[in-house]
This record gives sequence, C-alpha cells and structure tokens, in this order.
Amino acid sequence: MKDEKKRGLKALGEKTGYNYSYSPELLEAFANQHTDNDYWVRFNCPEFTTLCPITGQPDYAEIRIGYIPDLRMVESKSLKLYLVSFRNYGGFHEDCVNIIMKDLIRLMDPKYIEVTGFFLPRGGISIHPYANYGKPGTPYEQLAQQRLATHE
Repeated sequence: MKDEKKRGLKALGEKTGYNYSYSPELLEAFANQHTDNDYWVRFNCPEFTTLCPITGQPDYAEIRIGYIPDLRMVESKSLKLYLVSFRNYGGFHEDCVNIIMKDLIRLMDPKYIEVTGFFLPRGGISIHPYANYGKPGTPYEQLAQQRLATHE
C-alpha cells in the first residue's frame, strides 16, 4: 500500500502479530471520505472467541457490527486484531458486546452503531446480545431507540 494512503495506520500492510489479551489500543481509525452522505458499514466476525468468566471455558460467536460513520471509520485489520484480543478475556456475552460497542464509539464517534453477538449454545441455550447507540440530540438517537424497540 502506498504510504500516502496509510495516513498513520500502523497495522495495515505490516506483518500480523496477534495479542490474545483484551487490547482496545489496537483499534485504528481513518477519515471518512464520504461525509456528504449517510451509509452503512457492516462487519461480520464469524470466529469470535472469548472465555467464560466463571469456568474459563471458551465461548464462540459471530459478532456483527453495523454503523453509520461520521468523520472517522474503523480500519478493518485493526478491528480484526482487536476482536482476536478477546481470546483470553473472561467476560459474559452481554459484557463483550457492550465493550466492543463502547470501544468503537470512543474510537470513531459514529452517528449510529449496533453490535450483535450470536453466541453458540452452551447447555442447550444460545445467547444473542444486542447493543446500539445513536448520537445524542440527532435523528440517530431516535433511530437507536426505534431499532432497540423493534429488535428481535
């Protein structure tokens, strides 16, 4: 990748090293080149792994992230490395989904974001936590309320 395109991004174009301890500092952002219109960005991570905080056993999930960017966007390789960093994190499913969402809000300050975890069954029960956020005082705050109220 040309250096002028990297614009301060560290992970992109470099040899990949993995950190298996929760590391929000791995997240990197770049400027949204299309601030003149709204659009969705979606990520699916079908191989998310974390640990049960009680038993220490692994939990597996697909994490889905959708957002409407404002000025900054998350760089996808840094997002991958960040999600891998949950490998040895001991958190309940709902905790992981909310942490991911809040870390991305701190990084990007998006207009709107939602994160869903589709955790595989343990003991015959699967858990699908959902968290969302719309920028306060904007129509996206209303979008968040509406999507939460109608979420299945």
